[in-house]
Amino acid sequence: MNLSSLNQDRLRTLSLLDRGPLANWIGGESVAPVGGRYSPVRDPAIELVVAEVADSDAADVALAVAAAQRAFQSAEWAGLRPADRERMLCRLADLIEAHGDELAALETLETGKPLSIARAIDVDAGAEHVRYMAGWATKIEGSTLASSIGGPPGVAYQTSTWREPVGVVAAIVPWNFPLAIALWKVAPALTCGCTVVLKPAQETPLTALRLAELAQLAGLPAGVLNVVTGGPAAGAALVAHTGVRKISFTGSTAVGRSIGHSALDRMARFSLELGGKSPLIILDDMDPWRAAQGAAMGIFFNQGQVCTAGSRVYVQRRHYGAVVEALGTLAGQMKLGSGFDPETQIGPLISARHLQRVQAHVAQACEEGAQLVAGGQRGRDSGFFMQPTVFANTHAGMHIVREEVFGPVVCVMPFDTVDEAVSLANASDYGLAASVWSNDLSLVHRVVPRLQAGIVWVNTHNMLDNNLPFGGVKQSGYGRDLGRSAIEQFTELKSVCIAY
Repeated sequence: MNLSSLNQDRLRTLSLLDRGPLANWIGGESVAPVGGRYSPVRDPAIELVVAEVADSDAADVALAVAAAQRAFQSAEWAGLRPADRERMLCRLADLIEAHGDELAALETLETGKPLSIARAIDVDAGAEHVRYMAGWATKIEGSTLASSIGGPPGVAYQTSTWREPVGVVAAIVPWNFPLAIALWKVAPALTCGCTVVLKPAQETPLTALRLAELAQLAGLPAGVLNVVTGGPAAGAALVAHTGVRKISFTGSTAVGRSIGHSALDRMARFSLELGGKSPLIILDDMDPWRAAQGAAMGIFFNQGQVCTAGSRVYVQRRHYGAVVEALGTLAGQMKLGSGFDPETQIGPLISARHLQRVQAHVAQACEEGAQLVAGGQRGRDSGFFMQPTVFANTHAGMHIVREEVFGPVVCVMPFDTVDEAVSLANASDYGLAASVWSNDLSLVHRVVPRLQAGIVWVNTHNMLDNNLPFGGVKQSGYGRDLGRSAIEQFTELKSVCIAY
């Protein structure tokens, strides 16, 4: 393993990389894959293998689900008071912060993202999410209902609802924010008293394995949180396992649709946070330079590998030329490099395959007549870098406008009226997020209800709050992460009727 070209000061704490091939985490211990297979994890900035992890299959999944079932039924977990679960999760949040340098370095190593983003989003915001969800443990509630049941004289009825943990949860997370999104699923599931089998993306398993070890240090009983690494075979086996009662998935729409069908076949609960093609609407009372800066952050953050990325920018015609020019300038000034370099603004894409996919989208856009304003090329000879790319003169009939690219590629298009902007924004199969940029809040309040999106930002983009539900409509998913909605996703309602 050659790490010589990386920042050794940042990596010297990564003991996880010195253990040889990394096994699954099942029942509170490291368990080698049944089939004996391992797959490589690469640093996308330098294309070198930095670790080998278990390439699991259905046999490994069965072991993990069995461990989660035993833990769910055990007095050691099921018998805990809600306040005890809250304290355990708060200890976990403290441990995530205490090991923040290590976790952020692992995140940057396996994703390529700038270290500052790994620390702020995956580690610090992730720990805050765990604390937020921990607070819900003592606040999960049902209702006492006024009964209208008729009965014999002298008999009355008390009716109520209880919220109970759904059972074993399969948490399947993507590679763009592997630690943060894992915590989005693990924390509320544990808060509700569920147990979890976590399957990270094949490209980014390192922080998930370290998280499981920290969870044990926090006091979680063995089997409450299990981690199975591997590719599509492991994911499919987990989704299909009859012992899994709830599936929480974040990823592509195509895979999510397949998971939904599989879950329905056996009536398992599921929530799906899927793709997006988010519009960013700039009205003509906005300063063009400020609007362009907002658009740049909306699309180039995390190399555009964000499901809510503002990849369609609609500008009222008076400022269209100025915004296009400013956005092209900003794209051309961004520094590409290793996530361990503090000056880096754009890291690599996750893999060679994904880089090729993004390049194919760009090439097709050029063939269809889109005007290339900035970027459009591979960023470096080595590493999976893509230049920040800006297209003008695109229209709704182009693939680049309709399809999710999941890279640093944006299309800028003009509009004349607000009605036209709303129509263009809604002309998509996706409906995850949108943003409106204007100082006219009266007009904004008329636009927001008309946008078909699960979340709408005003004068900002890609901003999340733990208390604000996150998810989409149309092909962008089903169900919500974050907020009270997350608690509802991991519990079942039981109605109780008592005659007395």
